[in-house]
Amino acid sequence: MKNLILSAILFMGVAIYAQDEMRLMRFPAIYGDQVVFTYAGDLYTVEKSGGTARKLTTFEGYEMFARFSPDGKNIAFTGQYDGNTEVFLIPSEGGVPKRLTYTATLGRDDISDRMGPNNIVMTWKGDEEIVYRSRKKSFNSFKGQLFIANINGGLSEELPLPSGGFCSYSPDGKKLAYNRVFREFRTWKYYKGGMADDVWIYNFDSKETINITNNEAQDIFPMWNGDNVYFLSDRDRIMNLFVYNTVSGETEKVTSYT
Repeated sequence: MKNLILSAILFMGVAIYAQDEMRLMRFPAIYGDQVVFTYAGDLYTVEKSGGTARKLTTFEGYEMFARFSPDGKNIAFTGQYDGNTEVFLIPSEGGVPKRLTYTATLGRDDISDRMGPNNIVMTWKGDEEIVYRSRKKSFNSFKGQLFIANINGGLSEELPLPSGGFCSYSPDGKKLAYNRVFREFRTWKYYKGGMADDVWIYNFDSKETINITNNEAQDIFPMWNGDNVYFLSDRDRIMNLFVYNTVSGETEKVTSYT
């Protein structure tokens, strides 16, 4: 919960600072007192208290969606090197990126496309497995599946879900809260059509999937903490933070921005 709140505050702070300085800093993630973010296509880290940011990458191509490993030793990210968009790994202190995925080039695989790029890092499962969303097996540019790449190499493993987007594991790793549609690069507001996202929970033991939001609005970015799943929703028109309790089944509104 503490990291969730800090990430939200950092995101708002980065947005305000970007307006003042005419900069665009995106995709922040936090571990301990360190924040990693994308600026001008490269990755930087900075202390959460502020200070001078340290550049982690200097390669041509865009680097985005950086995520710290649970132990803080590594950072997984999506990089556009060698013409393709792939999953890479770099030590959190810096170093040479290691490529973890190898996929065919897609017709729609660009940061400016409303579908977003391919092979987007979503989260970690433990300290050695990275969950990413890929459209490599989909004939529909709107849909992608979730895969796991191991930092030690080898073929990726597809999660047993028909489609997936942003996601978060339960503390015991037996369940996954996830979106089925990825909408990070869409510009539509107040969308309530057939592609509006819900938050689903998949149980890896029972193979059961339940919809915990089930409304016509956008319910996105699930994050699991303890017995709670936090997510953003514009069900009251303005996007706010909500929380679903997995024990009681109740949903509460956490913030009230207007």
